[in-house]
Amino acid sequence: MLRNRVKELRARFSLTQTDLAKKIGVTRQTVGLIEKGDYAPSVTLAIKMAKTFETPIEEVFWLD
Repeated sequence: MLRNRVKELRARFSLTQTDLAKKIGVTRQTVGLIEKGDYAPSVTLAIKMAKTFETPIEEVFWLD
């Protein structure tokens, strides 16, 4: 199962789901689904999120 720290990192950077969605070019709903683990992002989207959080991708997403 793909796990993530998106919600934690988003809070650390004081971003709303809408703010993050605009930065990475998706909808707020997509960010919410990713945070809950209901949607696995594409590699491109995962890289965009990691760059937004200035964090290595493996520290944002990992397999459990």
